[in-house]
Amino acid sequence: MASDIIAWFHENGRTLPWREPGFSAWGTLVSEFMLQQTPVSRVIPHLEAWLERWPTPADLADSPPAEALRAWSSLGYPRRALWLHEAAVQITERHAGVVPDDVDDLLALKGVGDYTARAVAAFAYGKRHPVVDTNTRRVIARAVQGQAEPAPPSRGRDLAAMEALLPESDTDAHDFNAGIMELGALICVAKSPRCGQCPVSARCAWLADGSPAYLGPVKAVQKKYEGSDRQVRGLIMKELRAAHKPVTTAEIETLWPDAVQRTRALDGLLADGLAVASAQGGYTLPHG
Repeated sequence: MASDIIAWFHENGRTLPWREPGFSAWGTLVSEFMLQQTPVSRVIPHLEAWLERWPTPADLADSPPAEALRAWSSLGYPRRALWLHEAAVQITERHAGVVPDDVDDLLALKGVGDYTARAVAAFAYGKRHPVVDTNTRRVIARAVQGQAEPAPPSRGRDLAAMEALLPESDTDAHDFNAGIMELGALICVAKSPRCGQCPVSARCAWLADGSPAYLGPVKAVQKKYEGSDRQVRGLIMKELRAAHKPVTTAEIETLWPDAVQRTRALDGLLADGLAVASAQGGYTLPHG
């Protein structure tokens, strides 16, 4: 299966910034932070602007967290910007400004989980590690396990399933990691998979079994954005990013009519360190 997917990937893989020769390990780390729960098309312009402004971890570490939050703009889940800033400080202080290539060292950075650590080690440094994301899990579930959808995530089970498929050579392992993700993103999609275009359809266990419906646990559906606390938090964050002086309570009150929900959203931002109370009154982005 690996050789078929690698051949398909070489012919059909998208041209993306983090796949270009010479793309830095720092750029790979930034892209992985940005790609969490955010489509590729939205990430690319933000990534390019970010790396132009902060081409190294030390450059970002020298800037206040508020500037990272402003540059994050509308990408959503702004805690990722704070975590990335803290990770840049840690890289600068602990690793002389060089993104580490060891999975354990990467895991010790703020905001870096198992997927991101392995992705950076594999894609930036060419190390042989199984890298598992949602797309990978879906391809394995269908092609190998004969299930329409993957079971709930399990670090040990998922890594073992990918390790069993991973080629031995570093180069092939790199291409297979990238290729199976790409296959899940473009062909073996969650709804209406394009099985006629799939390079492993002839060996797919799910197709061979007649494409049975998924009967396992159902993933919880995220609540709609409109009217949610996330929307209110976003409105407050937008106001804080635009201001270069404290935003007053009166100004925040104009952003959302429901006082209870507005207070809850603001309290959440304060608890997450995304907003701070100003000594002069009002609220600002964090500066130190």
